[in-house]
Parts: sequence; C-alpha cells; structure tokens
Amino acid sequence: MDDRNVPRRGIIAGAGLALGAGLASNVLTVTAGAQTTVAPKSDAINGEIWSGEYWAKKGEVPLWMFRKRVGLPKTGEAPRPVLFLVHGSSIDSRAFDLTVPGHGEYSMMNAFARYGYDVWTMDHENYGKSGRTEGNSDIASGAEDLRAGATVVERETGRQKFHVFGESSGALRAGAFAMAQPERIDRLVLAALTYKGTGSPTLTKRAEQLEYYRTHNMRKRDREMILSIFTRDKPGTTEPGVGDALADVELKYGDQVPTGTYLDMTANLPVVDPKKVLSPVQILRGEYDGIATVADLEDFYNQLPSGDRQFVIIPGAAHSLVLAKNRQLFWHAVHSFLTMPTPVAI
Repeated sequence: MDDRNVPRRGIIAGAGLALGAGLASNVLTVTAGAQTTVAPKSDAINGEIWSGEYWAKKGEVPLWMFRKRVGLPKTGEAPRPVLFLVHGSSIDSRAFDLTVPGHGEYSMMNAFARYGYDVWTMDHENYGKSGRTEGNSDIASGAEDLRAGATVVERETGRQKFHVFGESSGALRAGAFAMAQPERIDRLVLAALTYKGTGSPTLTKRAEQLEYYRTHNMRKRDREMILSIFTRDKPGTTEPGVGDALADVELKYGDQVPTGTYLDMTANLPVVDPKKVLSPVQILRGEYDGIATVADLEDFYNQLPSGDRQFVIIPGAAHSLVLAKNRQLFWHAVHSFLTMPTPVAI
C-alpha cells in the first residue's frame, strides 16, 4: 500500500486473517457443545520439557533468569529460535509459567517450548527472586535489565538476535530495549501496550495516585490488587481460580512492588518512540482492555518503520492475554507472527 496509515476497520479485518492463517498446521480445533476453542497440538514437539535457572548481573544487581525448552541443551546442536518473555508492573515472571490445577495448560513457557522455542524470562530488579535496591524500577531500568539478560542468552544459546515478547509495562520495557539495542531483536511482540495513554480509563484512574508514585518507590500489591487485574475491565474474560493461583505464587515474594512503571505510564508517556523500533512488530490488544484505546495503538502502529507488522485484537479478552480464557487464540497469533516467512526485499 502506498499510504501506510491503515484505517481501523482494515486493521481489525487483518486481525481475523492473522488468526486464521496456518490454522491447520499449527493448532488443533476442539469443539465442545456450541463453543469452539483453539489449542496447540499436543504433539507439536515430543519430549520432556527441561528447565534451568540462571543469573545476570546489572552492575551489582543480581537478576534471576529462567529457561524452558523441550530436551536438555546439548553441545553442538543447532540453536533453536529464542523467545524472551518480559513481565509487567504488578507481577513477576511466574505469570508466564503458571499452573492452575484442573484448568488445562496455562504456562506460556510450556506452550512455546512445545512449539519449538528456547523460552526465557527474568525477574526485573525489585521483583521476584531478583535483587532488591532503593530504585523504583522504571521502564529505563527494565531496558537495562534486558540488556544484561541478553548477554546470558547469547552465551547459553549462541543467539545474538532473538524474539522478544512483553505484556503491559513489559511491552514498554521490551520496546525501550528494542530502541536501545535493535541489533538484538528478531521479531518484537507487544501485548497490552499503551502509547500516549490518551483516553485510557485504566491510566486515568491510576493517575489519581500520581503524587504517591512520585514520592514512593514501592507500592502495595496484595491479593485483592492481583485479583483486580482480571476483573477491572471485563469480568469473565479469565477463568475463576486463575487470579488466586497467581496470587499464591506472587505473594511468596512479598506484597510490595516498585512504582516506577506506574509513574512512567501516568506522567511520562510516551516512553517508546515507534519510529525508532526497527524490527518487525506485532501489537496485540484484548477486546476489552482499558489500558489503551484502539486509536492510541493505531497511532503507534502507523508510525512503525517496518512494513512487516501486525495489529491483532483478541476477542473475549481484556488486559491479561497471557492468562485469558482465550489464551490459545493469543498463543496462535503470536506463534504465527514469529514463524512468518522473511519478506522478499523490493
């Protein structure tokens, strides 16, 4: 197209095509009564999922890293595509590897390990198992965390470039990292992203506490707050029990999390310049997500330099795509984008 500004209706229509492309080869359609869901093939890659723990260092700050893939890494084997997962403001990396008894697969790490990826994640400074400091762990700090983690990924996998996925403020961290180190990014996936925050009901509400974020480096994140992530936009988009399962693993590391990303999202947007994000980009938004309007994300999308880009809206989902009822649709959309053939240069 000569005009790179795509109208809203065209973007949403394209989302449907993105979800349908390659359906037969990558997923299995399961029909139960009147509902049809999409799930990854159980035999995508056979074998036991192996996991390992690592540590990166950002100056004197230790950063915990976690890795999953099918099979133990072996010397001399061909490197697999690497997918690095970046967490958001109120949760740590446990959200990417959650177990919800009786509710099927919830681990994004397991799902993408079976798709054939070498899957990595990390706890950012002041989250989870990583080191505690007096800082507020803002978006710029998160990008530096990723820079430190990238050296570990390269050392262990041989991959200098890899796919990066971020959700919510993790998308901002991932975007800031992509601006700072474009040579590291293969494909970039930004879920539950906000750009300028214009018209966002979530950020309007959050801004009521702006002075607190300016004067405090930590905020309370208790069970009630974690549960609210899944109900504030559209109750019913996440299965019952998911919020409690997440709270159970998160609260082992305390009920306080940093304020830096909240401060950035209420006072300092935009923190990612789409013109400086050079890689192929996929933007994903839940149908009911209150963190950003469609118009806000269209603005970001239309400024991306790469013609290799997608804007996908996941139906029946809100802010959390990783833990949504329709997470299989989300997995499929991401996997389809990451496996797109390389465009022929013209």
